[in-house]
Amino acid sequence: MFHPIKHFITITNHRHKVIAHCAKAGILWQGLRHDLSKYSPIEFIPGAKYYQGTRSPNEKERELYGYSAAWLHHKGRNRHHYEYWNDYNPKTRSIENVEMPIRYVVEMFCDRVAASKIYNKDSYTDEHPYTYYLRIKGKNRMHPNTEALLCKWLEMLRDEGEEKTFAYIKKLDKKDKK
Repeated sequence: MFHPIKHFITITNHRHKVIAHCAKAGILWQGLRHDLSKYSPIEFIPGAKYYQGTRSPNEKERELYGYSAAWLHHKGRNRHHYEYWNDYNPKTRSIENVEMPIRYVVEMFCDRVAASKIYNKDSYTDEHPYTYYLRIKGKNRMHPNTEALLCKWLEMLRDEGEEKTFAYIKKLDKKDKK
């Protein structure tokens, strides 16, 4: 079934939560640009087609076809996804995880918290983003330094709450070193 209005509302509500979180974390401008590619036809149409309301439509598309074209498009254009940060290393002759600049790790954290709130609705707790992260923890999916930083913040959120975690993140120097 095709659900363009429900999908539009979900992705827009998600973006607004990410924008609010990015403001709390000191990267408002980045938050304002968050996930704009989700409104492009290549991402929006499958999102509406595979909409379920309780998880990403990309997961349903993957179940049906073995991959998600919408996700491949999305992760290649949005630097807050660790999957964006994989590149060929000529020394090892293999694809490797690259350490993410801190400002994108901050946005990834904000994105994960917002997604947990959207999909868990009233049952959301500050433990949900950490629990979701455990699916990939230690599986060499992202650079070890990036993973350690994300894990630290998710554990802090779980143990000390949102206000303290965002205040801590806001104090960090988020300028790219490149």
